[in-house]
Amino acid sequence: MSLAVAKRRSGADGVRPRPGTAARDRAAWFLVLPALLPILILSVGPLLYGIALAFTDAQSGRTRSTQWIGTLNFQDLLHDTLFWDSFRIGLLWAFGVTVPQFLLALGLALLLNQKLRLRWLARALAIIPWAMPEVVVGIMWRLVYNPDAGILNETIRDLGLGDGRDWLTGLATALPAVILVGIWAGMPQTTVALLAGLQNTPHELHEAAALDGAGAWRRFRTVTWPAIKPIALAISALNLIWNFNSFALVYVLTSGGPGGRTRLPMLFAYEEAFRYGQFGYAAAMGCVMVAVISVILACYLVGRISAGGEQR
Repeated sequence: MSLAVAKRRSGADGVRPRPGTAARDRAAWFLVLPALLPILILSVGPLLYGIALAFTDAQSGRTRSTQWIGTLNFQDLLHDTLFWDSFRIGLLWAFGVTVPQFLLALGLALLLNQKLRLRWLARALAIIPWAMPEVVVGIMWRLVYNPDAGILNETIRDLGLGDGRDWLTGLATALPAVILVGIWAGMPQTTVALLAGLQNTPHELHEAAALDGAGAWRRFRTVTWPAIKPIALAISALNLIWNFNSFALVYVLTSGGPGGRTRLPMLFAYEEAFRYGQFGYAAAMGCVMVAVISVILACYLVGRISAGGEQR
C-alpha cells in the first residue's frame, strides 16, 4: 500500500477518524439550539438593532422617516452636560452601592458561617430583600422615608433629634437615601455568594493556622480571603454592572429627582426615548453604557486570567 493511500485512510495525522463524529456534532448543535435561540432573539438581536439605531435620527411618530446620520448623535453626546452629569451620578451610585454592599455582606457572611443558635432562621431572614421585586422595595422605602408619617422621621421625633426631613426630595439627601436602599436590596445575593465560598473553605486550614498561633485577622488574610477571592471578584464585578444599569428602584423612589440629583444614565436614556421621542439619541447613550460595561468586564477577565497564571 502506498504512503498516499495510507494517509487517506488513516487521516493526515495518522489517526483514524472516529466514525459518527460529524453526526454527534450536529446532534449537539441541535440540542443547544433551543437555548441559543432566545439569547439570539431577545438579547443579541436587540443589542445589534440598538447599535444600528444610534447612527440614525430615529424619533417617535409613524409618519416620520428615519435617516442615517453617522456619528452625529455621538458628537452631540460629547457636548451634552446633562448626560455626563447623569453619568457621574451613575458612577457615584454604582460604587457607592457596590463597595459598602460587599463589605457589609462579607461581615454578615462571616457571622452566618459561625455555629450560632437559630442560624437557619438568620440565613432565611437575610435573603428576604433578595426575594422582593424592586418595585415593591421602592414602594416600601418610600413609605419609610415619608416626611409626615414615615417610620424614619417618626423615630427621629420620638428620640428628640428634630422634626425629621423629606429625605427623597432634599438636594443633599436624595442620593445618599437612594444609595442606602440599593445597599439593603442588593446585599443578600452578595452574602449568599460569599457564604457559599466560606462553607467550601476546608476547616482544617483554619485549625492549622490557629495551632500556629495565627489570630482571627491573620487567619482571615491567609486562609479565608484567598479561598473566597475569586467569588468576591466575580460578585463585585457583577454587582457593579448591575448597579450601573439600575433603573426600576431609583425610578420608583425618585424618578431621577430632585433636580436630576438621582438621574442615572438609564433614567436619562429612558426619558430621551419615551418622554421626548429621541430614539436614536437614546440608543447612542445606550452604546456608551455598553462600552463602559465592556471595559468593566474586560478588567475583570484580565484580572482572572492573571490570577490563573500566577496560580499555575
